[in-house]
Amino acid sequence: MNQTTDDDRVLPPALAALARTEIDYADGEGIDFEPYDAFDPAEETTDWLRQWTGNPEVDGDAYRVFGQDGTGGLAALWRMRPGRPLTEQPVVFLGSEGERGVVAGNLSDFLWMLADGCGPFEAVMYGASESRPDTALTALAERHTTTPRRPARDILAEARAEFPAFAESIEALCR
Repeated sequence: MNQTTDDDRVLPPALAALARTEIDYADGEGIDFEPYDAFDPAEETTDWLRQWTGNPEVDGDAYRVFGQDGTGGLAALWRMRPGRPLTEQPVVFLGSEGERGVVAGNLSDFLWMLADGCGPFEAVMYGASESRPDTALTALAERHTTTPRRPARDILAEARAEFPAFAESIEALCR
């Protein structure tokens, strides 16, 4: 994966490739995720976060929104590691009904999670207990990842252990 600067709003190559890859919803048995072909604009991210939290003072600059589930919940790179490229930032999900959580410690792990059949909505809502490998997403992960392949449940557990206070930090922004 190519490195990007902290203020870059261009999708890393792995996310651009993901945007061109079909993700099978499989009538509710697959992955509920629609990747974007560009990050949401900064103003749109800030407006959305203000509406989501009810807090007119929050700024969405820490997030690079790159996809959504069918209900409008958003997946984003959370720029919380100063000086590190976007590909090394954690992936988070903020659902349309207040669901929230870190789903992967970096973009590579997120791609392995998808390859194992688990999207961001599923990870936050149900965990990642069942492996349902996807051939196309596995091929994409094999081309673009820098981390070893692991089951989605392990990736999710590692991310939650590394960022245990994410949900509470979002809750603290809510009014």
